[in-house]
Amino acid sequence: MAKKLILIVEDSPTDLRVAQSLCEDNGFDTITVEDGEKALILAAEKNPDLILLDVILPNKNGFQICRQLKKDEPTKHIKVIIVSSKDQASDKFWGMKQGADAYITKPYKEEELLEAIEKCI
Repeated sequence: MAKKLILIVEDSPTDLRVAQSLCEDNGFDTITVEDGEKALILAAEKNPDLILLDVILPNKNGFQICRQLKKDEPTKHIKVIIVSSKDQASDKFWGMKQGADAYITKPYKEEELLEAIEKCI
């Protein structure tokens, strides 16, 4: 069976490495991008099974990206987990309203992120 592909959209090199290692150590293939505009392009090109999406990004924020992904026919089926340091109830509400399948706040426990990934994939 083919490995599931996760697109990680994160502009912090440290957070990106942590998420990528966690995913790869648990049997997932990953591709990464640090920029909002490029995330939309990669999602359409690579058709990942899941996107781990930060909110604060260059060019487009995670809320805008999520809304666009869920609106566009080629990408609307892709599951999205927002992974952000924005931890207010209003942020979580807004993220889910944009179409996110889950919302995890940083810093997260590895088990918390893995559980969300397993539910979505």
